[in-house]
Amino acid sequence: MRTICYLLLVGILFACQPTEPATMEATTPAPATEAPAYAMVIHGGAGTILPEDMTPEKEAGIRAAMNAALDAGETVLKNGGSAADAVEATIWVLEDSPHFNAGKGAVFTNAGINEMDASFMTGHDQQAGAVGGVTTLKHPISAARSVMEKSEHVLLTGKGAQEFAEMQGLETVDPQYFYTDFRWNALQQALEGERVDQEKLQGHRIIEDIDRKYGTVGCVALDKSGNIAAGTSTGGMTNKRYNRLGDSPLIGAGTYADNATCGVSCTGWGEFFIRYAVAYDVHARMAYGKASLAEAADAVINQTLVDKGGTGGLIALDAKGNIAMPFNTPGMYRGYLKATGEREIKFYSPE
Repeated sequence: MRTICYLLLVGILFACQPTEPATMEATTPAPATEAPAYAMVIHGGAGTILPEDMTPEKEAGIRAAMNAALDAGETVLKNGGSAADAVEATIWVLEDSPHFNAGKGAVFTNAGINEMDASFMTGHDQQAGAVGGVTTLKHPISAARSVMEKSEHVLLTGKGAQEFAEMQGLETVDPQYFYTDFRWNALQQALEGERVDQEKLQGHRIIEDIDRKYGTVGCVALDKSGNIAAGTSTGGMTNKRYNRLGDSPLIGAGTYADNATCGVSCTGWGEFFIRYAVAYDVHARMAYGKASLAEAADAVINQTLVDKGGTGGLIALDAKGNIAMPFNTPGMYRGYLKATGEREIKFYSPE
């Protein structure tokens, strides 16, 4: 009888023991990674951006312009506006600043004029628009969006692009608006360099090494509806000839957006970004190779481009608000914000 009671008591005590912690951990799902209400990332160009070349005044001016651009986009996103509206508003600020190679700060061609390019893409429908070689449009990014939304085309160039933009009521300016001493002097240095050193001519292509900063600007935004949009705007390369176009107005090279993967805006030596479809390659690595945003962006910039001799960087943003900003140059003007309050602006590497 004593034996039976003892066994019953042991059984009761055993049954009353608390569940093992390991069992609780195994049956509790890991916290889900939730997308922020909105997020945005911007760039102002990659290249030879070094602390020793930066005056306090210049750094303050660039930082102020980038903060103003982030503020413009966040105002749209915070109030429930679309990613497309946020991208356009953000890039307007950057195009209005003389610190970046886009809009007001566009570089000069060999002929002494400013030729600007831009592209725009929305991730929910993969619609896209772009303009190239425009000379009188104050905000080329708006022209690119108009091509996307108000025409059956993707890319318009030169006089036709300007005529179309004017028909849409977009603002035009006298070409003198784009003049800055800094950019004009950079052209004069490049022209003098050609006369002094003929080694700059390789296969009839002018290799720019004066102020080697690829000052393209770009923005990728994620709105409260989960939609992604991306835009890029540039003045091209100092001393370019023959109506040269780089990657910025080419969908898949300089800009891409797909809600299922990411949005991308690129900056760098455009010919390499065109050859290797850099913006699309980031998307493709995620869509077909199942890479994360960080893995895909890093592989394209720091493996594919480096192996081929290409220089530059990109910004990218996925539907969960993850951000990537890789570059293989000494610096890249870059920044981001999220609805959670995270916000950063950086210039150099490492930083």
